Amino acid sequence: VIRIASGAIALFLIQRFRKNTQLGAGNWTSAFALFIYMAAFSYAYIGLPTGTGAFLLFGAVQLTMILAGLWGGERFKLKQSLGFVIASVGLAWLLLPSTSTPPIKESSLMLIAGVAWAIYSLRGQSALDPIAVTSSNFMRAAAFAVGFSLMFIFSAKVDGSGCLLAVTSGVLTSGIGYTVWYSVLPKLKTTDAAVIQLSIPVIATIAGTILLSETITDRLVFASMATLMGVGIVIFNKNKGQKYER
Repeated sequence: VIRIASGAIALFLIQRFRKNTQLGAGNWTSAFALFIYMAAFSYAYIGLPTGTGAFLLFGAVQLTMILAGLWGGERFKLKQSLGFVIASVGLAWLLLPSTSTPPIKESSLMLIAGVAWAIYSLRGQSALDPIAVTSSNFMRAAAFAVGFSLMFIFSAKVDGSGCLLAVTSGVLTSGIGYTVWYSVLPKLKTTDAAVIQLSIPVIATIAGTILLSETITDRLVFASMATLMGVGIVIFNKNKGQKYER
């Protein structure tokens, strides 16, 4: 609730200083997808390490968006297909079980979060005013969050550092971050957006290693290189001089 509400308030304040704001933007379907993503993501990460969670999340995101793009008639060129295969191999390599497999409950929740985020991203491709749309969706999602949280009101525990982190997440990494994402989406094909996101779990894994002292393994290095190389092939083999299509 704190995360979503603080994001909604920050975006509302940003809108107050803008002109020609699109009033009544956003919709309940996108807001519900946003809420499902945040809720499932939050509970999933209780039992998952940073790298595993990130790759599960964006594996689900890219699969959902690729399927949607292909369903809509988009096709890769030969080199782009090769890049996507390389990136996917890197993703799959990091997810292969070794000493232990991720817990089923948390893994399932993270996959659900990925599908929800993909739906939210797909619906964002038609956003004419990203800030207005994101702000409206956050306000609607806050209503879902309040209703959901009421079921756990008697077991809630609140502390200062948790509230501070929730506000930071809501204002900076969620509210403003999602606005930037919505601004970029109209310039991307669905399949391009999905492949670009493959680089995010690599970044998250490296950050988890640095900030949380997670171990860097040979598998992590190989997967990171393969994923980033595959993404690069897809991006740089687009027709030069042409803009990304909606």
